[in-house]
Amino acid sequence: MIEKEKIIWIYNKLFSIRYFEEKIKQIAKDKSVPGYLHTYIGSEGIAVGVMAALNHDDWITSTYRNHGHAIAKNVSLKEITAEIYGRKNGICKGRGGSMHISDFDKGMLGSFGIVAAGPPVALGAALQEKLNKGKKMTASFFGDGAIHNGAFHEAAGLAKLWNVPILFVCENNGYAEATATEWHLNTDNLRDITKAYNMHSIHGDGMNVFDVFKKTSEAINFVKDKSEPVFLEFKSYRFSGQYEGDNQLYQSPDEIEKEKKRDPILLASNIFSKYFSEEEFLEIKEKARKEVNEAFEYAESQDWPLPEDTLNDVYVNYPIDLIKCEN
Repeated sequence: MIEKEKIIWIYNKLFSIRYFEEKIKQIAKDKSVPGYLHTYIGSEGIAVGVMAALNHDDWITSTYRNHGHAIAKNVSLKEITAEIYGRKNGICKGRGGSMHISDFDKGMLGSFGIVAAGPPVALGAALQEKLNKGKKMTASFFGDGAIHNGAFHEAAGLAKLWNVPILFVCENNGYAEATATEWHLNTDNLRDITKAYNMHSIHGDGMNVFDVFKKTSEAINFVKDKSEPVFLEFKSYRFSGQYEGDNQLYQSPDEIEKEKKRDPILLASNIFSKYFSEEEFLEIKEKARKEVNEAFEYAESQDWPLPEDTLNDVYVNYPIDLIKCEN
């Protein structure tokens, strides 16, 4: 049984991500922010369900579709938004932008624009936890398209060889960019791929936040009991395009409408209504909407980085005795 406070947290995060991404779609349409923007609408249940099962200080790695992960990891909404706007008070000082949100203090080790670049980094975090006898879990998020990348397989193979405390979280949203899953994979179950590594795998409904929470909790218990990694596959659906501005000609309107009947917000709301009053439900929604609106107002009011700050954080000033050559 999930405690009431966690259920409220889950709903707040679901609505926060949805409202945030709807605002992102609007600024993309208005061209308020340059560059590519990738929204997470349709997959909110995965980020929220996984983070609800993890401890607040556990490690994660993310992808270029990272807004949902960052919000669910409790990274500051204001600092996320300021980063997307390229302002100096952004979480990465305006240097990373939308695709590279990270916050070490919250356990978010990085978001990677390169497909499958996260698992090797997550592997390193998990390895140091094992070597130092730490207790933190590491979760690495990636999409179904990343399965084809050698970096994923290298990380998975070593994770099982070394038996490090890591969750490989595959967000199978039906498309690798514009390529449908059935056009690039010869199996309906991505978890079958990990049989080659003798790795335990679990499948869950990515549209159902409570199923994600349950399956992730099972995975965490397995990692702790067996001292082995786990591969998690959560199937969801990407309602928006690969990026904002994508015409989505590869997705039929009928397909999108069919999947929207299982919208993670809708499914969660139906469950929520059984335990909470309409007033409590509306209060959570409005709180989330207010926080998102305030974050965008904050970001738009912040200063740009100064030209003279360009080289800050680029080079490390090593003590001279560490780099002195011996004859």
